[in-house]
Amino acid sequence: MQLYTKVLIGMLVGIIAGFLVGPNAPMMSDDGVKIGNVQVLESPGGAPDTLSSYEKTASLTEETQVVNGTTFRKVTYSLSASDVMKLTADKVVTDTKPESKQTGWIADKTDDGGELQTFSMLGVKFVNGTAWVGALFLALIKMVVVPLVFCSLVVGVASLGDFRKLGRIGGRTIGVFMTTTIVALTIGVTLANVVKPGNLVSEEDKANLLASFSGKTDTYIESAGDAPSLGDQLVGIVPTNPVLAMTEGNMLQIIFFAMMFGIALTLIESKKSKPVVDAIDGINEAMVMIVHIVMKLAPYGVATLLFGVVGTTGISVLMALMVYAGVVMGGLVLHTLITYQTIVRAGARLPFMEFLGAMKEALLVGFSTSSSSATLPVTMECVESNLGVSKSMSSFVLPLGATVNMDGTALYQGVAAIFIAQVMGIDLSMADQVTIVGTATLASVGAAGVPGAGMVTLAMVLTAIGVPAEGIALVIGVDRILDMFRTATNIVGDSAVTAFMARLEGDKLSIMTDAQDASNPDKGFEGRIHEPQAVGAEE
Repeated sequence: MQLYTKVLIGMLVGIIAGFLVGPNAPMMSDDGVKIGNVQVLESPGGAPDTLSSYEKTASLTEETQVVNGTTFRKVTYSLSASDVMKLTADKVVTDTKPESKQTGWIADKTDDGGELQTFSMLGVKFVNGTAWVGALFLALIKMVVVPLVFCSLVVGVASLGDFRKLGRIGGRTIGVFMTTTIVALTIGVTLANVVKPGNLVSEEDKANLLASFSGKTDTYIESAGDAPSLGDQLVGIVPTNPVLAMTEGNMLQIIFFAMMFGIALTLIESKKSKPVVDAIDGINEAMVMIVHIVMKLAPYGVATLLFGVVGTTGISVLMALMVYAGVVMGGLVLHTLITYQTIVRAGARLPFMEFLGAMKEALLVGFSTSSSSATLPVTMECVESNLGVSKSMSSFVLPLGATVNMDGTALYQGVAAIFIAQVMGIDLSMADQVTIVGTATLASVGAAGVPGAGMVTLAMVLTAIGVPAEGIALVIGVDRILDMFRTATNIVGDSAVTAFMARLEGDKLSIMTDAQDASNPDKGFEGRIHEPQAVGAEE
């Protein structure tokens, strides 16, 4: 069975498990409640319970009381050892060993009038018990990103010979990336104005969404407020400490230093530069082999990642935001079929569906992890082995694309900004919508290729058009699911532009079929890791 088939099975298992036994699965009993945005009282209608502020969840009990027409439900929660330490440090309690089980009362409605955010405690245990597998897979993939990007880019630049060629490639690449981002935003803004998904959200759904996710908005808004200016971002590309840049995974700084290092190698004597290039090339090959080893865990990793995402999203949130999510996904599909298909067919001169098939491993991993940066090693292997793109081209264009080319994120921000304004009853002028395109284009360039980064840039876009940034609470509920689709879109875009640039530079591109992959152990994902033969087997 081929690798991508195993990954697809893993994804399917994760999705089904999420719907059946996840924290918000319909079949599971809702015996837990999130108390982060709910006030817990010591008694029905009494004073607030100070200890509850140290916990985020509680267990619901069957006991209820009605006070002044309001129904209160009794909850229990446990204080962890770290909670006790915080309580003692804050002088909330003097007893170093308070009761581990605490009780309190909550109203059956939140302060904002929304429904309580309940879930299955057993489902949470299932997710927490398997989450480490997905986290381990993601960590292993991320482990090779920095050394792989640095080594492959140094070798690629050094192999170009003339560094002026690099400037030509860079100018073309950034120009195409910016153009596709603007096209993506135009598609998203147009669809949002035609469909008007915000007008279809009921007041009850609005109240529930704001009440359930308002507590998560503060971090995103604070991060958006701390975002550097465009000038600071340009200066920040140059690392004052390259080792620190690699430690922190600052991709733009790593790319800049690797390019400068590669250019320097082309300008010194060959007898001195060749041993350095050969050594770095050997490290690069080792990193590629690690990617192949890690991909053996991909079916299990993506299964647990999707189990957590699907299980915690909740059917009620999906139903409330179904039209909005449909507009975003529809826009991503249109952008892929119109923009990227044109680039692949006319620019790279490759059949589009076969092109997507050649990128299937990267698309599946990117969809599951919601991180184009984490998927970068797999994407590079796909374009080199499955499309025939040279290492010098893939090592430059793909890391740059994973950092600055966020078409899916930009389209999503355009739809989300208009959707939030529609829900809040704010009319946006044409100037406001042009501002959305401009701000989202610049913001998406600085968006990190990691899950959730789009929320920070969305807060920046909302502020630019005068829409309360707190409105992102309306879309957080389905952000993780939409993040999977826009990450896959970003990967298609990065790969399409890479193939286009490779064709312009004279690379002879050809798509490797599954049969060719299986028959050649030195190419593609099938058979790169040679299994030991059984004792007595023929050589």
